[in-house]
Amino acid sequence: MPAMTVRKERKSAAAIEDSRFVVIDTELTGLDERRDSLVSIGAVRMQGGRIGMGDTFYRMINPRRSLTSESVLIHGITPSEVETKPAVDVVLREFLEYCGDDIIVGFCVSIDMGFLGREAERLFGHAVGNPAIDIQRVFEWLLGRGFFPGGAGVGLPRRYQLYDIARYFDIEVNGAHNALIDAFITAQIFQRFIPAVVRAGIKRSEELVGISRKFKGGERQHYFSGMFGF
Repeated sequence: MPAMTVRKERKSAAAIEDSRFVVIDTELTGLDERRDSLVSIGAVRMQGGRIGMGDTFYRMINPRRSLTSESVLIHGITPSEVETKPAVDVVLREFLEYCGDDIIVGFCVSIDMGFLGREAERLFGHAVGNPAIDIQRVFEWLLGRGFFPGGAGVGLPRRYQLYDIARYFDIEVNGAHNALIDAFITAQIFQRFIPAVVRAGIKRSEELVGISRKFKGGERQHYFSGMFGF
């Protein structure tokens, strides 16, 4: 496992156009990492700025915690839909094989990585070692430097979420809170970012990983306030 971790870190040093990314989204029973569970995982692969429309991953999971009415309202997955689905140990193994040593990309990705990492530690004895890029943090970094039209945050609500950024870039939002559809939306947003980050002088994926690490994990509730009624 140490050798694998080194390889993943080195991969993040590649030029952005040469890097392989796995853009992810998860659906959950709630946002409490100590008691809530994964319900589904969706992902799409990118090579540089190209989205692999035929290279996707989507699995529903029979969660370790029962679905609540609040979470069903968010993601639309009902208990009857997951009762015959595989447990997280099966799906997570498949997902980690799909990711390989690619760089993971997501919106407020610390949430996804927190749940995935907790399950990986519990099941396999090690964390998810892939570097991660948080498009929310990169978006704020670019906005603050004037790389998008209309000025910093024009037209965005104060507590914006993924779909608000999508609409900012005129990306169609349909089937919201389906993990695979949300992964596609996230990939399209990331695709829009790449020319801007290159103009900003960012050439390598590790620089985007570095920007993402500045995101404070405690801030995540700001962006998801009220989604699960907590």
